[in-house]
Amino acid sequence: MERITSRTNPLMTHLRKLSSSAAYRREQGEFLCDGPKLLQEALQWGAELVTVVATAGTELPVLPAGVRAVEVPEDVMASVSPMKTPQGVLFTCRLPETELPPVLQGRCYAVLDGVQDPGNVGTIWRTADAFGCDGLILLSGCADPYSPKTVRASMGAVFRSAVWTAQAQEMKAALEQSGVPLYGAALREDTLDAREVDYTRAALAIGSEGRGLSAEVLALCDKTVRIPMSERCESLNAAIAAAVLLWEAYR
Repeated sequence: MERITSRTNPLMTHLRKLSSSAAYRREQGEFLCDGPKLLQEALQWGAELVTVVATAGTELPVLPAGVRAVEVPEDVMASVSPMKTPQGVLFTCRLPETELPPVLQGRCYAVLDGVQDPGNVGTIWRTADAFGCDGLILLSGCADPYSPKTVRASMGAVFRSAVWTAQAQEMKAALEQSGVPLYGAALREDTLDAREVDYTRAALAIGSEGRGLSAEVLALCDKTVRIPMSERCESLNAAIAAAVLLWEAYR
C-alpha cells in the first residue's frame, strides 16, 4: 500500500475536485464515494474501482487486482473527505454510461424533472431500486447522480440500478418506442387516483420540490395521477411522493 502524507499531493487534489465538480467528474470519467459500507456494496455489485484511500489502521477488504490502494494520516483524510466526520475510507469508481437507450425493455421507470436536492435524488434512487424499478431517468435541472451526497443517499443503489440523463423529448421518444405510458404526479382534468392506475408498464414522473412538473414535461404525460391526502395538505416532498407511487406500481 502506498503512503501519502501531503494534502497537496496530486491524488488528494484530484479527490477534492471529484467531490466538488460535476464537470470534472465527467471529464475524468470517475466519481468519489465514502465509507466502508459503500465500499462493500461496490465490491459486491461489481463496480469498477480505481483508487481506495484509507486512514492508518482501517481494515480493508480484499481489493481487485489493479486497484490503487493508498494510506493517509487522519488530517489528510479530513482534508479530502466530503463528510464532516470521515469514516476512514474513500474510493473512486469509473462513471457508468448514462445515455438513455432508444428502447427500454423493463416494466417500471421513475422520471425526475428538476429535482435539485441530491438527498432527494439519492433517496428516490434507493426507493426505486427497492421497489423493482428498472431505471431512473433524470431530466434537466436534476442534481448530479454521482455527487457524493447523491451517492451516499442512494445507499448502494448507485451500483445496482441504472440511471440515465436525457432531455424531455428524448425521454418521451424512448418511452413511446418502448410502449411505456408516462404518468405525471400532477393535477389535470385527466387526473387519476394513484390507487386506480394500471401500472402494468409505466414511467412515473416526479417534479421539483418547489414547482412540481414543468409545463414541458406535463404536456408530454399520457395521464396524471394524484396521491389522496388530507385536504389541509397541498403536496408531499418529492422523495415521499415518489415512494408512494413506486410502491403502488410495485404492489
